[in-house]
Amino acid sequence: MAKSRKYSESYLKMGFTSLTDEDKEKPQCVLCHAVLSNEAMKPSKLERHLKQKHPEHIKKDLSFFQTQELSLKRQRLDASGYFHQQTTACVEASFEVALIIAQQKKPHTIGETIVKPCAMKMANRVLGKNSADKINQVSLSNDTIKRRISIMSGDVKSQVIDEIKASPMFSIQVDESTDVASCSQLLVFVRCLHMEDVKEEFLFCNALETTTTAQDVMDSISKFFEAEGLQWEKLCGVCTDGAPAMLGSKSGFQMKVKAKSPQVKGVHCMIHRYTLACKTLPVFLKKVLDSVVKVVNFIKKSATTSRLFKQLCKEMDSNHQTLLFHTSVRWLSKGNVVNRVYELRTEIKWFLEVMNKDTVSNYFGDEAWLQGLAYLADITEQLNKFNLRLQGHDTNILLFRDVLLGFVEKIKLWNRKVNQGNFAMFEKLSEFEAVHVSAQIKQDISEHLQSLEKEFMKYFPDLSQGAEIFPRNPFSPLIDITTIPEELQDELLDLRADSAGRDMFIEKSLSKFWCLMLRSYPKVSSEALRVIIPFASTYLCESGFSALVHIKSKARNQLNVEDDMRLALSKTIPRISRLSDDMQHQKSH
Repeated sequence: MAKSRKYSESYLKMGFTSLTDEDKEKPQCVLCHAVLSNEAMKPSKLERHLKQKHPEHIKKDLSFFQTQELSLKRQRLDASGYFHQQTTACVEASFEVALIIAQQKKPHTIGETIVKPCAMKMANRVLGKNSADKINQVSLSNDTIKRRISIMSGDVKSQVIDEIKASPMFSIQVDESTDVASCSQLLVFVRCLHMEDVKEEFLFCNALETTTTAQDVMDSISKFFEAEGLQWEKLCGVCTDGAPAMLGSKSGFQMKVKAKSPQVKGVHCMIHRYTLACKTLPVFLKKVLDSVVKVVNFIKKSATTSRLFKQLCKEMDSNHQTLLFHTSVRWLSKGNVVNRVYELRTEIKWFLEVMNKDTVSNYFGDEAWLQGLAYLADITEQLNKFNLRLQGHDTNILLFRDVLLGFVEKIKLWNRKVNQGNFAMFEKLSEFEAVHVSAQIKQDISEHLQSLEKEFMKYFPDLSQGAEIFPRNPFSPLIDITTIPEELQDELLDLRADSAGRDMFIEKSLSKFWCLMLRSYPKVSSEALRVIIPFASTYLCESGFSALVHIKSKARNQLNVEDDMRLALSKTIPRISRLSDDMQHQKSH
């Protein structure tokens, strides 16, 4: 089967636009409206047609042919010479399907290979042939879906940029990761004021072609800001991970941002800091964790051992049938691995004995080792639950501080109880009678809890400070008005006396409240929003990288992902009706 030729925009200089007929693009002369075959889609043949049929127009410029093309669009002729114009409904349907494909992170070819054939078969079976013929007019080819996604992405981007420009301030979170094609992708999310509330949005995704230094990141973001007309002066916060390129004290990305906008608040992702603080372990507990990883690696090192272990778990009617790998880059990995090993400890012991791995199976007969494993399962489960509380949308620094401070107080309480021989807060460890818990385990648990507390205070040095009292609650009796900047004192007193504002503070979320107060109390509200708007973590970037794994797969490793990423991650809905009105309506391809 002969390869179908593709239309190029450069052919318009020779007087030809494109028309799709019978799933093939065909060149159509904008002067005489003649439709040539797909095989004639060659510059030499198109130029020959122009010289032979329209010699008087050989020297016309591109604008002349563009005018002729526009006239042809208004009365588009199909291959038979009859007037044809695709209905607006078909174009809008094409946009809507393309939007769903992008949101579901699916390949562009799925439209013509799965969606359209299925839709036509359903329409033909349920509604009849006429309905199926109408479905056939919806354009869902690979190229069409790609164009639709690109157009909708541009519309969403335009809306987001307009919202940022209208906002008095905004903040960003930035992170980079390497995709399946070994290309470094820079991801940027933005938070701004919109519709009297704080809105989080995908801003852009850009490939860093060579290195990933602070200067490379800064150049990419500066180029975007300049192209879209965004003002550095409005930027109030930037959140990154702890990489030297981001947090370097002399030439890190945050320092470069502050050089452009000194009022920017730089934030080191609190989830990353929390994860670093949780890595400390006493020597014995570290050996227990290492042996757990060793056991898991042995059982999962080959497909055969994995299948044998799975069969054993089936025969023993276990709650689980597989173990999990420990991956350092996954925030919740360690806790899940340890808990799974503890729950399958009996099955693992039997399996290791059958496999003649006595040196490893002996761990599961050691009472002290099992107690250490039980404690690790308990504490990592608690740490994972706490980690999940830090994740999600619409979080801010104030919320993170409250949650972290509460967890540190829990650690102190647990330590006091452990020293008293009380292990009730650790569910799995409490299965062992308290009198049987060894003194060494008690000491290791107490040492671990103390080190956790110290690490938290190390990574969150401002945790115990009572800062930002009035942004958290402007009606608090603890506020000392003399500690508030003088230019804010009068407005804050007026706000504290506003009974309607007090009611609104009770009814609305904190961010919504300050957005509503912005018009009546602009100075105080702006100061409070400068605390609330900065991101506290790079959670959106991390979730964006998860989406990137699905969008840019091995089968699509050359894809430019920005448009697909924007539609998949953005909350803003493209204005399909407006985009459809601007489209050239033509037959399905």
